[in-house]
Amino acid sequence: MSTGKDKLRQVIFGVNTPAGKAFDVSLLILILASITILMLESVQEINTRWKSSFFKLDWIITGLFTIEYLLRIWTSERKRRYILSFYGLIDLFAILPTYLSLFFVGSQALAAIRVLRLLRVLRVLKLVQFMGAANKLRAALKTSSQKIIVFLFFIMIVSIFVGTLMFMIEGREHGFTSIPRIIYWAIVTLTTVGYGDIAPQTTLGQLLAMVLMIMGYGVIAVPTGLVTADLVRQNADKDSTNSERTCNLCGNTNNTASSKYCFECGTKLD
Repeated sequence: MSTGKDKLRQVIFGVNTPAGKAFDVSLLILILASITILMLESVQEINTRWKSSFFKLDWIITGLFTIEYLLRIWTSERKRRYILSFYGLIDLFAILPTYLSLFFVGSQALAAIRVLRLLRVLRVLKLVQFMGAANKLRAALKTSSQKIIVFLFFIMIVSIFVGTLMFMIEGREHGFTSIPRIIYWAIVTLTTVGYGDIAPQTTLGQLLAMVLMIMGYGVIAVPTGLVTADLVRQNADKDSTNSERTCNLCGNTNNTASSKYCFECGTKLD
């Protein structure tokens, strides 16, 4: 039994065997089919004609995803680590909407989360080396998250302050009917989106809007600079420590020097 379980684990989590590649390719086809069905169901003319077929196909695909998810848990050496990992959670959330649709109408649309499972295409196309770059970006975002939160908090204060001033300057007669609505305008202007559904009419209001637009460039530049600085710092630390460990089975590079098991598939690291 253990030998068969090990072979099955190599097929499900492995990337270096023909069987493992065939398994991942088949999985990607099912994911694409599921997403295609979800999109076609949103077209009323098509859904009216093929609703019954879409319903059956969706349940078949969900059943296959459920079997795959249970097999991943069964074959994983560190079950808890897989269940709580990024891919483990995505695999779970990919099958939940169909079951929830039995109790909550409309929850089937949440199946769009299955598109995240396409990240496994990196394994099929042997682009695992790029996962290292993705892991670096994720770590940089995590490191700079507190700085970004402080920055966003400052932006919110500015939006509330400017919104209150604009409410006093423009007034309801120019479309600025309430402070929450003006805060919406301030955020749209500050992020340089500029829908144009609300616009100041007075000279003082337009001057304040100009100041807010100029500040908008900082909204884009500051978070980008924070993340970039952390990326540069991580590259410098990696060059000095070279602490990443790669799993020979699934190719995951998001393992620290002290890791004994792979964070992705739970395989014991050499």
